[in-house]
Amino acid sequence: MKTIYDIQQFLKKFGTIIYIGDRVADLEMMEAELNELFQSQLIEQREYQTALLILRQEIQFQKEKNQA
Repeated sequence: MKTIYDIQQFLKKFGTIIYIGDRVADLEMMEAELNELFQSQLIEQREYQTALLILRQEIQFQKEKNQA
């Protein structure tokens, strides 16, 4: 996984498609879904950590972009 698109495709494998219309809210919902999958032991720790890192970087970028 290297991009948000990769994470979306990964979540789609579990039947999860997230679109709220607000980019930051979408990203935060993806993070919550990843947390659920990890807590349920459906994904490996490495996949979880990689996806979280990508999501948190993008969330930070979007928040900074919205403030400017």
